[in-house]
Amino acid sequence: MKHPFSYTAVIRTLGTAGEKYQRLLDSLCAQSIAPKDIIVYIAEGYPLPKETCGRERYVYVKKGMVAQRALTYDEVETEYMLFLDDDVFLSRDGVAQLHQALIDNDAEVVSPDVFDNAARPWKQLLMMTLAGRMMARPDDGKWAYRVMSNAGYSYNLSPKSGAYLSQTNAGPCFYCKKSDFLSINFSDELWLDTMLYPLGEDQIMYYKMYLSGLRVLTLFGSGIEHLDAGSTLQNTEKEKKMIASDFFFKNVFWHRFLYLPEKNCLKRLWKKIALAYAMGFGLAISFIKGQKEIYKIKLDAIRQAKAFINSEEYARLPKIVDNRKD
Repeated sequence: MKHPFSYTAVIRTLGTAGEKYQRLLDSLCAQSIAPKDIIVYIAEGYPLPKETCGRERYVYVKKGMVAQRALTYDEVETEYMLFLDDDVFLSRDGVAQLHQALIDNDAEVVSPDVFDNAARPWKQLLMMTLAGRMMARPDDGKWAYRVMSNAGYSYNLSPKSGAYLSQTNAGPCFYCKKSDFLSINFSDELWLDTMLYPLGEDQIMYYKMYLSGLRVLTLFGSGIEHLDAGSTLQNTEKEKKMIASDFFFKNVFWHRFLYLPEKNCLKRLWKKIALAYAMGFGLAISFIKGQKEIYKIKLDAIRQAKAFINSEEYARLPKIVDNRKD
């Protein structure tokens, strides 16, 4: 390793990931450059897990995807931090690769790519594209993930191994300096934890980093994996909550991070058209399929998002300023 460094691994968990959590701990303790400390932030009210590698210590915090990450990290004494969910497997030199990517690319934040977007079936990709949720792009040698004007994102369809710039990323694992993470005031986004289903916090976190002027990377080919300890059980009520949260999130994210920071009138108009298309398409599909309840859920979520945007709570949130470098 060209640049010696010290880092602390911080993990958010409910303590229920079982064998996958054990694999994370084992891979952490087997790193070619071991963490100085492993701190696990567990939600209040949950018992400590039995899995261990003998080095981790626990801190109880409020439950929530944002609440368990938007911390002050007073316990962390190192300059660098490795942020983890409880279902990640790290290749032996995974952290060394992440650190080197920052140095080589003069960047502040790096996340390994843990989702194989290129493996999506073409029919699914086509539908996602038409809906404005996501879009595949040919490799331009520069960008991995970019946020679109309708609050969706586009991704590199055939990236090579190595680091690419990004505007958003996957949330299970990322690496940066403690000071850089604290600089984005992620706790301002605790409103996300009030949604019916937790989603979108990773997009907000990374895009906030990007807008603040931090150089964000996606590293391909690191060998770091997302084991996904989340429940794979699909049921009607869960799907309804996901749909409602998705439509609520898209509208608030669009307004707070895309529309308000934009000063160009024509670009603002385009963003309005892009969001209207995405929301309209989603409603139209449910209407055509005769999904009356789903149509109502989507429409109610849009209305609730607008009500939140017009609320005093929303008005008190610090405004997002576009300080990006590119």
